[in-house]
Amino acid sequence: MSSFSVTGVSSRTAARVGLLHLAHGTVETPNFMPVGTQGSVKAISSEELEEIGADIILSNAYHLYLRPGHDLIARAGGLHQFMQWHRPILTDSGGYQIFSLPALVKMTDEGVTFQSHIDGSTHFLTPEKVLEVQEALGVDIAMMFDQPVAYPATKEATKVAMDRTLLWAERLKAKRSLDTQLVFGIVQGGFDAEMRIESTERTVEIGFDGYALGGLSFGEPTELTGELTELMTHRLPKDQPRYMMGVGHPTDILAAVARGVDLFDCVLPTRLGRNGCAYTTYGRINMKNAQYVADFGPLDPDCSCKVCQKHSRAYLRHLYKSGEILAARLVTYHNLHFYLNLMRRLREAIRRDQFSEFKSGFERSYDED
Repeated sequence: MSSFSVTGVSSRTAARVGLLHLAHGTVETPNFMPVGTQGSVKAISSEELEEIGADIILSNAYHLYLRPGHDLIARAGGLHQFMQWHRPILTDSGGYQIFSLPALVKMTDEGVTFQSHIDGSTHFLTPEKVLEVQEALGVDIAMMFDQPVAYPATKEATKVAMDRTLLWAERLKAKRSLDTQLVFGIVQGGFDAEMRIESTERTVEIGFDGYALGGLSFGEPTELTGELTELMTHRLPKDQPRYMMGVGHPTDILAAVARGVDLFDCVLPTRLGRNGCAYTTYGRINMKNAQYVADFGPLDPDCSCKVCQKHSRAYLRHLYKSGEILAARLVTYHNLHFYLNLMRRLREAIRRDQFSEFKSGFERSYDED
């Protein structure tokens, strides 16, 4: 079985560095997982992900179950072989995607009946089935099936979702069978502090290899996100990894690292890259803006990626305005390099016990808007 060890801590915050040993390699934490929902990080090849230093990526069990099917991927030798990515993979269970479907048919404690967004076919998923899918995929970390709630949510709806998630956690824990695969529990509880505490304590009591902070960044105020994060991290085991699901603004990542979170994922760097938005040391910029038409400087003067070393803002803007696919590929490559380099820099700052200074300096220079 794989293991996690904390190798350094910040003296003024809860930030920490660690090593997460998985079946397909070791991941340094804190770390960011590029999102490859359907077995592909959009616009980027597996070789390019290795080139920019990605240690682990995220895929989605729900999407792969629907297409091409977990049985087919298992016949291909598992997801790593199927997509030719030989470093670690975490799969989200798809709870968020399923409960967001307009064609959701029926939800009970037993499981969820829904219609496929691809062809309208009807499916029934249980926590046991979701784990079966992830075991067939052969991934390094499997997420449990959970039920999130959107912001704002009533106490009644929040409690139903929390209790159901805890019931599913117990059933899934009893079903697991792979010694080579970690299974993470997911803490829910909506936006209610007491239920977040209860969900954390009961999920830890059930016992998993790591814990995810689920159901955050669903439209709630940033201050509330921070408060709930702190409530959970203070109650999660110190010797196990903590994963904040779907949180991805650079400043939000820094805030969560300061509270002791180890893993992150978000579609922002790839989605925005496809749509003309680039991350730089000083904030995001829209490459389609007219101000870059004759700007022959690099995308980010402080970036060492091959895009910034070779191509000008003027050229990238031209590619976007001309509808060239290369625009999305180049800026997505840069954006992911920016994120992964940020994680490398903050890990080094924690090792040197300079995380607070690093965080303050980044926030002063970076414009989130």
